[in-house]
Amino acid sequence: MNKLTEVFSLIKRAVLGEQANITHGSIDRAIVLLAVPMILELSMESLFAVVDIFFVSRIGVDAVAVVGLTESMLTIVYSIGWGVAMGATAVVARRVGENNIDAARVASVQAIYVGIAVSLIIGIIGLIFSEDLLRLMGASEEVVQEGKGFTKWMLGGNISIMLIFLINGIFRGAGDAALAMRSLWIANGINLVLDPLLIFGIGPFPEMGVEGAAIATNIGRATGVLFQLYHLFAGKGKIKIHAGNWRFNFNVVKNLIRVSAGGTGQFIIASSSWIFLMRIMSTFGSVALAGYTIAIRIIIFTILPAWGMSNAAATMVGQNLGAGQPERAEKSVWRIGFFNMIFMMMVMVIFILLSKSIISFFTSDAEVIKYAAGCLTIISFGYIFFSYGMILAQSFNGAGDTRTPTILNFFGFWVVQIPLAYFLAITLLAGPPGVFWAIVISESVLTVAAWIIFKKGKWKLVKV
Repeated sequence: MNKLTEVFSLIKRAVLGEQANITHGSIDRAIVLLAVPMILELSMESLFAVVDIFFVSRIGVDAVAVVGLTESMLTIVYSIGWGVAMGATAVVARRVGENNIDAARVASVQAIYVGIAVSLIIGIIGLIFSEDLLRLMGASEEVVQEGKGFTKWMLGGNISIMLIFLINGIFRGAGDAALAMRSLWIANGINLVLDPLLIFGIGPFPEMGVEGAAIATNIGRATGVLFQLYHLFAGKGKIKIHAGNWRFNFNVVKNLIRVSAGGTGQFIIASSSWIFLMRIMSTFGSVALAGYTIAIRIIIFTILPAWGMSNAAATMVGQNLGAGQPERAEKSVWRIGFFNMIFMMMVMVIFILLSKSIISFFTSDAEVIKYAAGCLTIISFGYIFFSYGMILAQSFNGAGDTRTPTILNFFGFWVVQIPLAYFLAITLLAGPPGVFWAIVISESVLTVAAWIIFKKGKWKLVKV
C-alpha cells in the first residue's frame, strides 16, 4: 500500500508540473514525471480524434470519407510540424542539458519562424486548390462538394496546427511537459465543446455540417497557441522569451533546419505512404474508406498516448547526452520501451476481443463495421513491435540523429509497405485486409531494423 501511495503521489506531482531531474537520480522517477504529462497531452489529442469522427459519422458516409481524405493530406502538415518540433526538442534539450538556457531561448524563437514560414505556403495552396486536391485523392464529385469547406479550413488554417505542435516540442525539450499537456487540453477541450454545436447547429450556432468540425478545430488550436505564447513570454517554464531573443539568427536556423530536416523527412515519408494507402482504399468505395477512417481514428486513440512515452524518451536522451551521460540515456530508452510494450499489449487484447463492439459505437452500418473491425483486429497484432519501434525512432531523434529513422522509414514504408499493400490488396485480390496486413508487416520489419541499429550505439556520438 505504501508503494502504491508513493506511485499515485508521484503521478499527481507529474500532472501538477513538478520538474523531472532528468540527468541525475532515479530513472524511473524521471520517466514518470516526464511521461505522465506527455501521455495525458496526447491522450486528449487522441480523444478528440475519436469524438470528432463520432460526430462526423452522424452526418453520413461521405462526410467521414471527406475527413479521411483531408487528414491523409494533412499528414504532410503534421509531418512538417512534428519534424520541426522534433528538431526543436533535440536542440533545446541538448542546450538545457548543457545548462545554456539563453541558447535554448534563441533556438526556440528560430523554430517558430521556420514553422510560420512553412505554414503560410501550405495555407495558400490549401485555400486555392482544396477541391482539386480532393479530386486528386480519388473523391467523387458528391464528396468534393460536401467536403470542400472542411478541406479549405483545415489546410488554410494549418498555422494553428503547426504552431501548437512546434511550441509543445520546445516545452518538451526543456522538460516542461506539463505546459505542453495543458496547451493541448485547452485546445482540444474547446474543440470538443464546439464540434457538436457547429456541426449540428445547436442553440444560436448555425448548422455547418462537416465544415463546422474544421472551424471548431481551428478555434480550439488557435486558443491553445495563445496559451503557449503567454507561457513563452511570461510563464513559469524554463524557456522565457525576452525581447532580445526575437532577432533572426541565420546560423541557428541553419542548424535547426539541418536537425529538423531528417525528422521532417521521416514523417513525410511515413505520412505520404498513408496517402497512398488511402488512395488504394478509395478504390474499394466510400463504405470501405469510411470503415478504414473510423478504425484509424481509434488506432490513433491508442497510438498517441504511447507516442507520449516516446517523446519522454527523446527528452531523456537529449538532456543526458548534453550532460555527457550516454549510458544513462540508453538505459532510459529500454525502460520506457518496456513500459510502452505493457501498455500496447493491453490495448491489443482489447481490440482483438472487442473490435466490433467498439466500432458499433460509431456506426450502425454493418458493412462499415465489418471493414473497421477487420482493420482494428489485424493492425493490433503488430502492437508489440509498434511499442518498441516508436520509442527507438524518437530516441534517435532526441539524440539529433534524424538521418537513421529517415532511412528506416523510407525502407519500411516505400520499399515494403506500399508495394506490399498494392500486391496483397489489388494483385492478389485480398481487398482491404491486404492493406491492413501490409501495415503490420512493414511496421514490424521497421522495428527489428531500428533495434539492430540502436544497439550499435552510433547515435551517442551525434553532435547538435
